[in-house]
Amino acid sequence: MRNANLCTRFIALVAALTLLCATCPPPAHAESKLKIMTATTDLAALAQEIGGDRVEVESVARGYQDPHFVEAKPSFLLKLRHADLLIVVGLELEIGWLPPLITQSTNPKIQVGAPGYFDASRYAKILEIPTGVVTRAEGDVHPLGNPHYWLDPENGLRIAKGVQNKLSEMRPNDAAYFAQRYDSFEQHIKDADQKWLAEMKPYAGRKIVTYHRSWPNFAEHFHLDVIGYVEPRPGIPPSPQHTVELIGLMKRDGVKVIAVEPYFDLKTPNAVARDTSGQVVVLMPSVGGEKEITDYFKLFDYDIAKLKQAFDATK
Repeated sequence: MRNANLCTRFIALVAALTLLCATCPPPAHAESKLKIMTATTDLAALAQEIGGDRVEVESVARGYQDPHFVEAKPSFLLKLRHADLLIVVGLELEIGWLPPLITQSTNPKIQVGAPGYFDASRYAKILEIPTGVVTRAEGDVHPLGNPHYWLDPENGLRIAKGVQNKLSEMRPNDAAYFAQRYDSFEQHIKDADQKWLAEMKPYAGRKIVTYHRSWPNFAEHFHLDVIGYVEPRPGIPPSPQHTVELIGLMKRDGVKVIAVEPYFDLKTPNAVARDTSGQVVVLMPSVGGEKEITDYFKLFDYDIAKLKQAFDATK
């Protein structure tokens, strides 16, 4: 759907940027810090937690962007060209924009299958894996499973362990340092998760509607029940008929909260909320979605606080 249009624009841009990359060769000598590029800010946050001062980490996508659709910039190719490690979400989340960047970077370290290509989905618990044949008629369905897995703290811990092992493999002399960083992160995330689970316990079983299928891992971990979506199918804008059906579903089940990502239009969710005496809450799916969300822990702090406010206001 939208991926096709994005790819068409992207190919033209990549052709213009290839010459630019060719004139900017990588440095002759390795830098003291590992240069890590990530697809998203969440992966960047996790890599920074483990890498500490031994790494330089930067994300291609910004936290307020839809990670399915990221516009290419000349700087992306240049940064990927100099990267030692590329960490991707995988499960085809970035299929519309990242593969051409990787290829045109001409960096052998980060090509798919190379030692510097790290697919974080290999370490996570993946939900919503289709069992039948997936067609475009179903919208932007991911045939390998739902790629928004980082919104479960336990998956964050699994990914961090994978990053620790990869960094230790790349820099054996720093292995003890990376292990210490992981141990500290593990304790921090477990302590924080106990607090988050306690905060969400009074709302266990609450039914909600979300705009996109971004929240299955979050909902499962915090015991919420997603019963419908503003989109009729993933990546398909809401139609009048679907909106009427959604309003009926929410009224029947007494659902009052609609969670929306920051990059979607609020017009339809607000209309649905008015007709159901509900409330729209804008949740951040990524680190950096708001200025105060500066790390992985603050992402959950923010979203849980927003959800609690919405639930309390719609009792």
